[in-house]
Amino acid sequence: MRYLFILSFLMFSVGINAEEINPFTSDGCSAFPDGTFKQKELWLACCTAHDYAYWKGGTYDERLIADKQLRQCVAKVGQPQIAALMLAGVRVGGSPYFPTSFRWGYGWSYPRGYKALTQELIYK
Repeated sequence: MRYLFILSFLMFSVGINAEEINPFTSDGCSAFPDGTFKQKELWLACCTAHDYAYWKGGTYDERLIADKQLRQCVAKVGQPQIAALMLAGVRVGGSPYFPTSFRWGYGWSYPRGYKALTQELIYK
């Protein structure tokens, strides 16, 4: 019985410390519309690119760049006010410290925080 407990503990510990990213997923613009009433997917591609950055995570500066790129992309499709609103939303709600499915670094086990990436970690 004691050995079963030790074996279980070791297996659990290895799982927690594993540096393996889950396959990429995207939920579009998360809790925000993917476009306007007339153009339902107007900025969806912007959100998917942003999701990719959020999935893999990285440093604080990389998150700031990803968020600014989202704003620029949405503004480029003709929606600068929506872009500013989205930027505010992701800056507040995208923290890696929230246990959400859309947090910074959501491809990794929670919590990961801000952590630099290497190609070995992403492309195993």
